[in-house]
Amino acid sequence: MDLKEIKELIALIRKNDLSVFKMEKEGFKITLKKGTDFQPVITTAAVPAAPAVVSIPGSAPAPNGPILREITSPMVGTYYGSASPDAAPYVSVGQEVTEDTVVCIIEAMKVMNEIKAETRGVIAEIAAENGKPVQYGQALFKLK
Repeated sequence: MDLKEIKELIALIRKNDLSVFKMEKEGFKITLKKGTDFQPVITTAAVPAAPAVVSIPGSAPAPNGPILREITSPMVGTYYGSASPDAAPYVSVGQEVTEDTVVCIIEAMKVMNEIKAETRGVIAEIAAENGKPVQYGQALFKLK
């Protein structure tokens, strides 16, 4: 990746008002974070030859445990685990989910957005707290 491409990424981050952007390619990793002072962080590392692994953005293996994938927030907003305060939660720990399973709602600008799992797995952890704000890219659920 050259300087021109990095500058284009920074422009996209500013244009879309993103606070964090991460990208990994073979042997290259870039993390851009925006805060009070915008500083790109770029790292490169040798990647050993390994079988192809499908990765979900924001996912990482749990240390000394099973590989966990994360369902992350696609937007900034308020997390709700059920359709209403009286309703049962969309999902619970131990529940199997598919790509089309609605796992929660994120309210953004008075619009209720249903969030789907977009992957298969079993809910291992609910990482967000009901009624609390979430950030773009923040882990909402961890799957086995």
